[in-house]
Amino acid sequence: MIRIMNKGRITGFFLGAISFLLIFSCHSVKDNSIAKYEKSINNTEERPNILWLVTEDMGPYIPPFGDSTIVTPNLSRLAREGVVYPNLYSTSGVCAPSRAAIATGMYPTSIGGNHMRVNSYMKETGLKAYEAVPPADVRMISELLRASGYYCTNNYKEDYQFIAPETAWDESSQYAHWRNRAKGQPFYAVFNFTNTHESGLFEPYGFRNIETRHYHAGDTTYTWKSGNMSEKETPSHLPKDTKFNIPPYLPDTEVVRRDMWKTYNNIAEMDKQVGAVLKQLEDDGLLENTIIFFYGDHGGPLPRQKRLIYDSGLNTPLIIRFPKKENAATKDHQLISFIDFAPTLLSLIGEKPKEYMQGQAFLGKYKAKSQRKYIHAAADRFDEVTDAIRAVRDEQFKYIRNYFPEKGYYLPLSYREQIPTMQQMLQFNKEGKLNDIQKQWFRDSKPAEELFDCKADPHELVNLAANPKYASKLQELRTEMNRWLEEIHDDPKLPEAALIRKLWNGKENQPQTAKPIISYNQGKLGISCETAGASIGYKIKNKNGSWPKSWTIYQKPVTLPQATQLAVVAHRIGFKSSKPIELNGLK
Repeated sequence: MIRIMNKGRITGFFLGAISFLLIFSCHSVKDNSIAKYEKSINNTEERPNILWLVTEDMGPYIPPFGDSTIVTPNLSRLAREGVVYPNLYSTSGVCAPSRAAIATGMYPTSIGGNHMRVNSYMKETGLKAYEAVPPADVRMISELLRASGYYCTNNYKEDYQFIAPETAWDESSQYAHWRNRAKGQPFYAVFNFTNTHESGLFEPYGFRNIETRHYHAGDTTYTWKSGNMSEKETPSHLPKDTKFNIPPYLPDTEVVRRDMWKTYNNIAEMDKQVGAVLKQLEDDGLLENTIIFFYGDHGGPLPRQKRLIYDSGLNTPLIIRFPKKENAATKDHQLISFIDFAPTLLSLIGEKPKEYMQGQAFLGKYKAKSQRKYIHAAADRFDEVTDAIRAVRDEQFKYIRNYFPEKGYYLPLSYREQIPTMQQMLQFNKEGKLNDIQKQWFRDSKPAEELFDCKADPHELVNLAANPKYASKLQELRTEMNRWLEEIHDDPKLPEAALIRKLWNGKENQPQTAKPIISYNQGKLGISCETAGASIGYKIKNKNGSWPKSWTIYQKPVTLPQATQLAVVAHRIGFKSSKPIELNGLK
């Protein structure tokens, strides 16, 4: 008997004063300085756990990165006991494309995941909802770790520009936690902290009630309140009259200072939530067999930060704590891209990165022989407004290519215009109250090429592209961009409608993964799927008559007793999932 079965999977879509100047001034990670740690994990049978602590819309606004505006005791402790990486860059200035890169190890522009968002704002754009479609052999990094025996959890934001296959996670929900794994099983756990998100600047102001999930450690009996705390209920972590270093591209007004206070206050609350998760790790006796990553999903939340591919939109802090505090309180200045996370994760557990991955491992057994020389980034459609911009950066200089120079820098994006600072800047621009630096963003057009010295000009305000002194650097970065675009098959001027047709092989509708084909012979279960690259998952009904929460990844024929009740599903990334099927009693 075959019948349709519900997936039964929760998918969250919308949804994280100690100065270290003295500590880090005399300590810096040298080449191969983590070799001792890498050797130790490669020579042990016990594989490390991996814990990712991921916050949103986060520039380097914390003490370990030189900003002591707010105290962050938990992140500061991580930095004291770990390695600080000041030069991590996202592949986009916004979350979903960047998370697509992290999840797959491929540039969003190479898989159709570059437009934010691919499955909304269809009324405004006139386009069909779609998903990124990577090559057939691409798997989410979490599925690769699951296939290697890791218990993989996500708590709780996904947002990958595609729907995660059913096989991607053991758990992906508000209740997901490593504590639900089998005894002794290594884990890869992701905790997402959303209070630092841009929307945390909107009025009425208040922390999200659901963020309390991090204090409840997978307690499925706890009921979260919806919405935000009132401003009166919201904890205040720093005085409202705190003096801030206002970036020169923002006016120094009460409204801007208020939004900056919110930004830092949100960071302090996120630090408390990080502390709650770290305490659970210590309470479980797992700290010294766990590699801990803390990072943001791109740069800051304020106007002229988020969505832009200036450093203010791309640069985000990275701290990694290794077991036994290897290389504690050091800095590693190498350039790192989000595209490097997937190969590095495999390398850290002793597995060779997949050939399709477009980054390189910066840690572990398969660490690249040379550090990367450039990072790359892209900006395309954001919600209802479209542009096409590409960037390449080395240790000092950034080259930006504007494919639609006739368009202004600032584009009217309704979501961003809910930020009080943005509203005031638009009003000031209309009234002629912005200075020359602040007016730059509101120019009617932009040059086809831009070149910035990011050390001398960290806010990227002085375009050097026409300066003959920098002609050699301009040509170097221009050539590197051309090489990169060709390598990843990125056509920045391809209209999004044409991109959708390309992803769907000229068809009018999103392709659907074929139903899995099931064979059962002499106690051996075999499953296949006619859709190339489909991930296949199965569930076996428990003795008590219930189904497991997660799908087991099918990798090879499985020995099963007769009368087993079985459910099977197939799902290729970017395609619709197959119809799950259930067999009541194998014979």
